[in-house]
Amino acid sequence: MSYRITVLGTGYLGATHAACMAELGYEVLGVDLEPAKVASLNDGHVPFFEPELEPLLRKHVESGRLRFTTSYEEAAEFGDVHFLCVGTPQRDGEYAADMSYVDSAIESLVPLLTRPALIVGKSTVPVGTASRLADRIAELAPAAPVELAWSPEFTREGLAVEDTLRPNRLVFGVRSEYAEKVLREVFAPVIDAGSPVVVCDYATAELVKVGANSFLATKISYINAMAELCDTTGADVTLLADALGHDERIGRQFLNAGLGYGGGCLPKDLRAFMARAGELGAEEALTFLREVDAINMRRRQKVVDVTADVLGNQWIGKRVAVLGAAFKPNTDDIRDSPALNVAGRIHLHGAAVSVYDPKAMDNARRSFPTLRYADSVMDACQGAHVVLHLTAWQEFRELDPAVLAKTVATRNVIDGQNCLDRPTWRRAGWHYRGLGRS
Repeated sequence: MSYRITVLGTGYLGATHAACMAELGYEVLGVDLEPAKVASLNDGHVPFFEPELEPLLRKHVESGRLRFTTSYEEAAEFGDVHFLCVGTPQRDGEYAADMSYVDSAIESLVPLLTRPALIVGKSTVPVGTASRLADRIAELAPAAPVELAWSPEFTREGLAVEDTLRPNRLVFGVRSEYAEKVLREVFAPVIDAGSPVVVCDYATAELVKVGANSFLATKISYINAMAELCDTTGADVTLLADALGHDERIGRQFLNAGLGYGGGCLPKDLRAFMARAGELGAEEALTFLREVDAINMRRRQKVVDVTADVLGNQWIGKRVAVLGAAFKPNTDDIRDSPALNVAGRIHLHGAAVSVYDPKAMDNARRSFPTLRYADSVMDACQGAHVVLHLTAWQEFRELDPAVLAKTVATRNVIDGQNCLDRPTWRRAGWHYRGLGRS
């Protein structure tokens, strides 16, 4: 059967999923309540930066295979399989996830369905959500059989297109053979290309995503805790990570000490996971995640402290260049950005801070308007007393320290990502400071 696909929500997840479903050969209708965003997408423009996404989206908008609307009525009439891709942000003042967007999408779509349909949840949600939504769907859809499946996404910002078209696994949380059959047919091109499938219940599918994110956060915070010890003992955390990474039980990926994680997923998913465990009476199972979160947040202050040390604890009259605003390279996402958090803290101490990022400047200006934003690396570093490398863009990693030395007031660099070539910078006369690298 040739299914027609709708995608509810057109943020990072939804816009990417819609374009990739069109690339797999489906007719796709994206749904969003913001008319300006829908108009932009229908013109072939993505309102955020994600490598490879805009050309792919424009290709299928122009072919007629992909379009966008604000109408749930149109979505209900159009679609056979409805992917739920709305956001689940952290609630204000709480650890728990805000499920209002998920609930609203279900309430808006389901009563309008007049023929059999499958709704597929992809948003990251607290365990137990799918079961609750399935019950609500049964109440709202008396006129047609509507089923729910849960298939969490595992896309990485900066690699979202690749991860959607060639995922390292597909997880199908289902309650019927019908739902599994539909999902296998929808994802047949991906499965035929070699992506493994795990079929499970709702709760397991929900836990796979938050479990994966919590494990990655734990691994990052673990090596950052080791960096704290390395600073005390004189050891080198990068060599320590290399040695640990040779153990196949541990592996080298995500074992990179530095400024810590940020973004719109790991921090809020970790906290929502802890909150849900508390609601279920299993809080003790995840108490270790509080320290994981605390270690991560300490990294930001660590960079501020190292900066103060380099500047002799004199902030007034000092110029600080910050290279990076996005929470990681290859995105313009500044949500919970460690780089901007550090820039803001240093600015509050009284130093003159100048920020440059290849893609995230507009977003940064809107959220941190009091900082100065430069037009280039050289502009940001003009007259700087210290250069902070805080987002690991390739452009920054390939800087020529001998050329940059002609721009700064003093040759001090703090490598918050531990990925600059330390010997090269030192040969060019720079005082290099890494994190966990005495």
